[in-house]
Amino acid sequence: MNGNGFEEIYDLVCVGFGPASLAIAVAIHDQGISPRVLYLERQHEFRWHGGMLLPDARMQISFLKDLATLRNPRSHFTFLNYLHSNNRLVAFTNLSTFLPFREEYNAYLAWCASHFDRYVRYGQETISIDPHHGPDGKVESWQIFSRDVTTREITLVKARHVVIAVGGSPKIPPSLSGPSPEGPIIHSSSYVTTIPKVLADKSCKRRVAIVGGGQSAAEIFNNLQQNFENVSVSLYIGDSALRPSDDSPFVNEIFDPDRVDDFYTLPVEAQKETLQRNRATNYGVVRPELLDRLYESMYHQRLHEPDETKWRCKIVPRREVVSHQKRADGTVSLQFRNTTNGQVGSSEPPFDLVIAATGYVRDAHKSMLDSTKHLLKTGQYDITRDYRIRYRADSVSANCGIWLQGCCQDSHGVRIEGFPFLGG
Repeated sequence: MNGNGFEEIYDLVCVGFGPASLAIAVAIHDQGISPRVLYLERQHEFRWHGGMLLPDARMQISFLKDLATLRNPRSHFTFLNYLHSNNRLVAFTNLSTFLPFREEYNAYLAWCASHFDRYVRYGQETISIDPHHGPDGKVESWQIFSRDVTTREITLVKARHVVIAVGGSPKIPPSLSGPSPEGPIIHSSSYVTTIPKVLADKSCKRRVAIVGGGQSAAEIFNNLQQNFENVSVSLYIGDSALRPSDDSPFVNEIFDPDRVDDFYTLPVEAQKETLQRNRATNYGVVRPELLDRLYESMYHQRLHEPDETKWRCKIVPRREVVSHQKRADGTVSLQFRNTTNGQVGSSEPPFDLVIAATGYVRDAHKSMLDSTKHLLKTGQYDITRDYRIRYRADSVSANCGIWLQGCCQDSHGVRIEGFPFLGG
């Protein structure tokens, strides 16, 4: 184990250097303070949802909800200043949009991140966060163990305060379990990096299945339809139709910072009901303009071929994958359940590739914090209003704590995916 930094105690260590931790870095800079801070990031460079940076994909939130504008419009780190610094501000205004291309927003975030390179250790995967006790027996700091993703060397650093903001891990349902980066089943998060390899030969006919009914599934369906004429693609959704996201002004107010206070104080059952009502803003839904584009493409197929069974691109509703079978030739067959009548059937012929656009799991903090479970006040990860884990006061010093970002929906309400800090 590498003991670099063992004697050095940081004021703050952020595990993960995505938008949430980057916003913290920006806020610290804008306040003109200089704490001892370190950011640990598993990727080798800053990249936000790199596997889904499709050329024509746009943001789903206004550029004004960037890393700084709502907190400090005069900050160096606003999206508008990024455009100005790169001589694109005037040209961007001609687009007459609040929704930049996602690849441009990633470039903006990377531009901001570059200002903090000396505080970031890339290629470091955090594996555990352990308590370090002081002379009085209370936890006075935390030991953060990380592993170099290339050399596998373990490094230890200490900090009084830790923020865990690692984002989500790809969620593959049991019916599609066992994916590999080069295999016939992948997650949507690796689409951009995998497709050039799997579909490299555009003269070869391929069959692709997409499972999921949200924005990622629709974007991938659209991308395959528009750019791979040799690919027959089927989108399988459990619902009766693709549903539009709701970003109307009144509904959008649920993302306002002061709404967190209201949600946090609700009884648990009321929180669950509110979350369910607000799902249409962010989960399993598609931007209306993309739905319009998809419907026009489907109509164009109908114009030239009335028989839907002969269409190259299909949207198949009311289908739930119950199992899969990998074949000797490298293809995969899917077994579906009709969500209306319960009948089960198989896909014939099989698929060359299956893409699971099935969301993310946001529980990475649990394994990292396993050695701190005995310190929890309630035995559960009870989170305070300011996102701090509630440890027992008789066991953890007041000037020592761990905060969570991006995994507090149950206690703090629906947040904008990838930008949990916007909720206040």
